[in-house]
Amino acid sequence: MSTRTSPYDSSTDDPLAYATGFHAPVLARDVQQRLVTAATGVYVDATLGGGGHARALLDVLDPEGLVLGIDRDPEALAEARERLAAAHDAGRFRAVRGTFGRLRELLEAEGVRPVDGMLFDLGVSSHQIDAPGRGFSYREEGPLDMRMNPQRGLTARQVVNAWSERDLREVLRTYGEEARAGALAHAIVEARPLDTTRDLAEVVEDHVPPPEAVKTLTRVFQGLRIAVNAELEELEAALEQATDCVRPGGRIAVISYHSLEDRRAKRYLRYGNFEGTPRRDLYGDLVAPWTETPRAPIVASEAEVEANPRARSARLRVAERREDEALGTPLPPT
Repeated sequence: MSTRTSPYDSSTDDPLAYATGFHAPVLARDVQQRLVTAATGVYVDATLGGGGHARALLDVLDPEGLVLGIDRDPEALAEARERLAAAHDAGRFRAVRGTFGRLRELLEAEGVRPVDGMLFDLGVSSHQIDAPGRGFSYREEGPLDMRMNPQRGLTARQVVNAWSERDLREVLRTYGEEARAGALAHAIVEARPLDTTRDLAEVVEDHVPPPEAVKTLTRVFQGLRIAVNAELEELEAALEQATDCVRPGGRIAVISYHSLEDRRAKRYLRYGNFEGTPRRDLYGDLVAPWTETPRAPIVASEAEVEANPRARSARLRVAERREDEALGTPLPPT
């Protein structure tokens, strides 16, 4: 896959300029430069986290501009509200609790639809990974939770202890892209009950060769996290709704960290569907609501990866909303 490396890697461009102890946002300079098309516009950070990307956007917007942040994690919302309190008091920032799968509903409630741009920084935040009590990481012992909203919903403990072996196998294979999904699902069922991240990690480590343990653990925990939070279903719903929520000429930016996310973002922004099927009009032109700009994903510079190793797997895709009258009518299926 061809990529473009972020140009913001000189000594004057600090890749951690917007980082805090809560979270270090990736590709923040690229988001600033590529997402904003109207300095007085309204921009949505649909994955607010600790407010790093929101702060970056506010820094390039005029005083009349507005950033609306959305997050389901109450800890993230509290952090962002504290960090951006001055912008909130000035009427430049709002924070809303919710999931981006309900994007249209949330924006309508805030009276800000359509908007000029929208950002999705997918996956988990540094704080969520580093907090043992959240259960996202196999590196520290904690409860098998993995909920992005720790106050409601299914937990990873419920998944590993109550789901059938067949369903666990499907989670590990589909969401974790794990080749040993069948054997590991069987081992998990045999080892029940599992209560902590360490319990689960030990089952995995007992069934894979030591050199492959870290990568396997990463895939297993990823698969469970995606299932617990319905991440891919939320992403598809959000991308479809974004088409209705971003004005023509406005932009969307999606930062993904693994192929399951990036594949969906690429297909939808390129073709307007998740199957990756081009639709063309009578003239042979592509019929899709977005135009990628650029076509290739943007990856972090060496300087940013060195400063923030979690940026290594990040892929940023940006697209511009096309004018509806320019979309044409697709040919009927043959």
